[in-house]
Amino acid sequence: MASRLMWASKAASFLRISLFPRAFSTVIKDLKYADTHEWAKVDGSSVTIGITDHAQDHLGDVVYVELPEVGTNAKQGKNFGSVESVKATSDVNSPVSGEIIEVNSELNGSPGLINGSPFEKGWIIKVKMSDAGELNSLMDSEQYSKFCEEEDAKH
Repeated sequence: MASRLMWASKAASFLRISLFPRAFSTVIKDLKYADTHEWAKVDGSSVTIGITDHAQDHLGDVVYVELPEVGTNAKQGKNFGSVESVKATSDVNSPVSGEIIEVNSELNGSPGLINGSPFEKGWIIKVKMSDAGELNSLMDSEQYSKFCEEEDAKH
């Protein structure tokens, strides 16, 4: 085992790569992103919303998710619920305005889905969008990646 590690270390040195694990947040290309670290997946007039991989990574283990009621309205940039982790409780804001048509009730029993699968099983709500023009104020994947890098560099 030691000889493998030494070989890997020499190879890494030669190739100028690091052996230390580096945490890079996943950013999905076809999603839209808010500067408050929520993502939006548009499907016609329906938008699925969750928190980003970057956000869940900074929060730590999610232990509780406060979900809104189906039928209530979400407003762009305004709080619709919260995510509680072992580190903090954070508001979750809607990237778009519209009627909440579905909530991910799986999060009631398994809030950790946000950590393990933030873009698939860990989605939070679905909204019937009332103003598609609001999507223009959101970031694409490249803009969001750069935003996160700049934000992390400040801390």
